[in-house]
Amino acid sequence: MIGDRIDVNIAGGLDIPLPRMFHVRQKFQMPRLDSVSTAVIEEFKKPQVRDKVKPGMTIAVGVGSRGVNNIAECAKAVIAELKALGAKPVIFPAMGSHGGATAEGQKEVLDGYGVTEEFVGCPVKSNMEVVEIAKADDGMPVYLDKHAAGADAIALICRVKPHTNFRAPIESGIVKMLTIGMGKIIGATTLHTYGMDMFGELLPKTARIIMDKKNFLFGVGMVENAADETAIIEVVPQEKVFEREPLLQARAKELMPRLQFDEIDVLVVEKIGKNISGSGMDPNITGRNCRFIEWDVKPLVKKIAVLGLTPETHGNATGLGAADVITMKLYKDIDIGKTYANIITSTYLDGGAIPIIMNTDQEAIQLAVKTVVRVKPEDTKIVRIATTLDVVDIHVSEPMLPFIKANPSMFEIVGDSEPFKFDANGNLYPMLAPQRAHAPA
Repeated sequence: MIGDRIDVNIAGGLDIPLPRMFHVRQKFQMPRLDSVSTAVIEEFKKPQVRDKVKPGMTIAVGVGSRGVNNIAECAKAVIAELKALGAKPVIFPAMGSHGGATAEGQKEVLDGYGVTEEFVGCPVKSNMEVVEIAKADDGMPVYLDKHAAGADAIALICRVKPHTNFRAPIESGIVKMLTIGMGKIIGATTLHTYGMDMFGELLPKTARIIMDKKNFLFGVGMVENAADETAIIEVVPQEKVFEREPLLQARAKELMPRLQFDEIDVLVVEKIGKNISGSGMDPNITGRNCRFIEWDVKPLVKKIAVLGLTPETHGNATGLGAADVITMKLYKDIDIGKTYANIITSTYLDGGAIPIIMNTDQEAIQLAVKTVVRVKPEDTKIVRIATTLDVVDIHVSEPMLPFIKANPSMFEIVGDSEPFKFDANGNLYPMLAPQRAHAPA
């Protein structure tokens, strides 16, 4: 039984010196749209998009569980365009097993992103019921959300991005939402039992079956820059999905951020959550993935300390198993039911393993530093990030400065060094990042 505090005998204790930290800005190309709504309006001017929408048509518009920047604004603009063309749109959650795999939980996720009936201007209907619409050639049943299956047509709004567990021309985006997102927990589980290493082939095959059986109009693909801002919005008609999504995926990989180091002794992640990544913290950033997944993404991180969960994840701590140490507050915030529903669906059970728990942020960081072998605490190469979506402004320890100063095209040092700042309860003060200027898309 774990109470409110864990007392453990640690040889020498945790009173160790931590290196001073510098605020560093990583440099990436960061195109950004001036207006999400204007971009949607322009996309709907395309005949191949607007001609698909008929007056009186009921359209089920799927929205996913990721915390996509500007998702509510984009959804509102899409709904307005559909209504202007005479359609009757309804939004539904297309998010597999997320939200605890309950109708209420999935609607709560959308509410948290601002995708509400009042804001977007149409009903939001959440239901975990599915309809089997076909079988694949191997007998695999293909499932679809009941609301989507009963509508005259289907559309999707999603972020196109690199997946956290497999590599292929099409990864996370329209095809994945069509198959896993709209399949709810039953459809998502069915596909995951084949293994994520099969997704590059399996998901497009399943998407083609769905497109053949149902009137899928288009997917609204959103691509973000390294600062988690909307860089591209493209409405991709059904007949162009397999041509355009790989190109959007390639562009997303060009724009995505990373930690521009080959090796890090300790990575401190302030918060993880499903709104940040399907894996809670993105393996494309941390370089660390589930067991048995081939993954050679840098940096090589020796120890990961995770301090908390995002409010938007509603207790879903999927991915905490990739950490080495967490805090008591994170442990207390875990909703085991929501986390397990998501983890079991994925089949990668180590994503739900609970790491070493320390009582405070300070103890968690000190333990991670203390257990890096052959490195003195004051010489530890530490990188601190807010989340794996926020890696433009980072904090790095003093021993990393020679590399940073030798690469001015990759980094900019902002301000003077400071020690780690903890309050009287051992809580780490949050990172503060100044505003940045951005280039237009």
